[in-house]
Amino acid sequence: MQLSNAEEQLMQFLWKQKKAFMKDLIDVYPDPKPAQTTIATLLKRMQDKGFVDYEQLGRSRKYFPLVKKSDYFGKQVKGMIQTFFNNDAAQFASFFTETTNLSKKELEDLKKIIEQQIEKK
Repeated sequence: MQLSNAEEQLMQFLWKQKKAFMKDLIDVYPDPKPAQTTIATLLKRMQDKGFVDYEQLGRSRKYFPLVKKSDYFGKQVKGMIQTFFNNDAAQFASFFTETTNLSKKELEDLKKIIEQQIEKK
C-alpha cells in the first residue's frame, strides 16, 4: 500500500520523532501550518492503511510508525524499477548514475557498496 504525498510528508516527521503527539507533528510543519482536523484525518487514513498506530495517554494520543522508513522506501524503489525500468535494475542504475551527475568518488563509493553486496550473495 502507498501513501499520498501529504501522508508521506507527515510520515517523514513521524519517522524522525519516533513517537509524537498531534501537537508535536503540527509544530514541525512550516507556516502556514495545517489544521488539526487535517492532521487527524491524515493520521486516521495512515492508521487504516497500517502505517501508524497510537497509544492513548489520558485524552491524548501518542502516534508512532508501524512501518520502518527503509522498508517503505525499499518497496517504493522496487515499484519504480518495475514500473519505469521494465523490472531491470541495471537500467535503473544506468539512469540513476547518468542523471544525478555523481562525482568520481561517489561512483567509486557506489561500486564498493555493490561489490560488498555481491560478496554477501
